Amino acid sequence: MARWSGGFRCLLLLVAIAFIYTQVRLFKAQSEYADKIAVAVEGENHCTSQMRFLIDEISMQKQKVVVLEEKVRRQEEECEQLRTLVQNLEKKGVKSLFEQVKAPVAAVVIMACNRADYLERTINSIFKYHSTVASKFPVFVSQDGSNSDVRTKAMSYDQLTYMQHLDYEPVDTERPGELIAYYKIARHYKWALDQLFYKHNFNRVIILEDDMEISPDFFDYFEAGADLLDKDKSIMAISSWNDNGQKQFVHDPYALYRSDFFPGLGWMLSKPTWDELSPKWPKAYPFINSYFQFSCRQFIRPEISRTYNFGEHGSSLGQFFNQYLKPIRLNDVTIDWKKMNLTYLMEDKYVNHFANMVKDAKPLYEPNLVLKINNVDGDVRIQYRDQTDFEDIARQFGIFEEWKDGIPRTAYKGVVVFRYKTIRRIFLCNMILKKLI
Repeated sequence: MARWSGGFRCLLLLVAIAFIYTQVRLFKAQSEYADKIAVAVEGENHCTSQMRFLIDEISMQKQKVVVLEEKVRRQEEECEQLRTLVQNLEKKGVKSLFEQVKAPVAAVVIMACNRADYLERTINSIFKYHSTVASKFPVFVSQDGSNSDVRTKAMSYDQLTYMQHLDYEPVDTERPGELIAYYKIARHYKWALDQLFYKHNFNRVIILEDDMEISPDFFDYFEAGADLLDKDKSIMAISSWNDNGQKQFVHDPYALYRSDFFPGLGWMLSKPTWDELSPKWPKAYPFINSYFQFSCRQFIRPEISRTYNFGEHGSSLGQFFNQYLKPIRLNDVTIDWKKMNLTYLMEDKYVNHFANMVKDAKPLYEPNLVLKINNVDGDVRIQYRDQTDFEDIARQFGIFEEWKDGIPRTAYKGVVVFRYKTIRRIFLCNMILKKLI
């Protein structure tokens, strides 16, 4: 009995040991499981936190997208409203203009951008002489961009038609350091001239800038020039400007010349010429590149300018203004150009006409040209060897020294003509060109 009792106690001890061991293992397993659960819960919380952060970010981005979409929608609506407004104004303006006349001499377009005060001065100068020829010369303002002051100013005039060029395409300059403005100007000119020649079907267009005043005979001058432009296909454009038109270099308001150099600053172009120019219109500097496309064609220019450029501040940053533009003489004489016989300007006649003037001039040689001229009666002929020599002579008198692509400003067949403080004409002649002399 004692033995059985002792064995039972041993069995109980083993059972107790086994139970304790099992409990210890179970506790250890539970602890490990609890740790894993804690790690899992922590990971889940982290994922939840990250997910909430991402949801918040997505929500914020969606809000930004919605705002941007709304902004784009409003801009598109504004652009559409502007286009509709411009189309209505153009239809109304052009319709009323064509009700008055079937065949205008030329449309007059003022190229504008962001100078409302300059534009007002230009428009007022035009309308000072426009009332009697309104049916012959319908006036347009073409604005590049959306400057509200310019648009408001242009639309405040009932006598003109407003056009707006909206160009949001980025500009890629061809060379480093180039001004984007010249690319924008080229695009605007092409758009405006396409509109006037092809949409409104004008036969001729006079191009002005928003910083110009005109002379009393401006419209008569261009009406007479229109006949030349139609009859002589060697004339690319009629210009109202003389680069060497400063007060001390001009005298005769009736004198007109042919030139191989494009004068610009108030010029009339015909539709056939634009048909050739438009497809080849360059990305920038069109009035320099145009010369290459029509190197065999010439321009008519006056001795005394029919436009005056007061734009000291603009895309060219005031280049040459004080020295060459500010002293320009604007014609103040009323001339009846309809009574003038301008056939001498036709290509077949002008060569001999000009050559005779050059031949009749007295030859004069260096040095001290300015001093020698004062002792000579009548016109004077001075020869130059090359561009450097020309620049030295031009500097003595104060005329434009600049050349473009081998051509001095105002030159015809290499000859530059101007007056010097009297009615005497001075002819600067290229020694290489013997045909004229």
